[in-house]
Amino acid sequence: QVQLVESGGGLVQAGGSLRLSCAASGRTFSAYRMGWFRQAPGKEREFVAAVTWLGGNTDYTDSVKDRFTISRDSAKNTVYLQMNSLNPEDTAVYYCASQLYFGLGYARRSDKYDYWGQGTQVTVSS
Repeated sequence: QVQLVESGGGLVQAGGSLRLSCAASGRTFSAYRMGWFRQAPGKEREFVAAVTWLGGNTDYTDSVKDRFTISRDSAKNTVYLQMNSLNPEDTAVYYCASQLYFGLGYARRSDKYDYWGQGTQVTVSS
């Protein structure tokens, strides 16, 4: 089992920054990839960013490229999402997820992630 606990969400004005953290415990040694997803009210959950645990290879959805940065600290078993230049369209519940196994094209597919955190709310005011 893997437990994921997100933190760092909150209310911020447009143009501001937040850093989300996701602390992992359990079978992290076998995680291939960690990802961040988000879900806004009335919308489907969408991919935001992902990073491979060992190689540090990253992937971002187009709307957050050059604004968000995903990183991981293996010593702390923690994944981060640094979010800059936030805008109201970034308002959502942000979820951290763990993917145990490699699969071609799996990075952005929420159905290919095995464990999920409880989510943290990010609200960006205009």
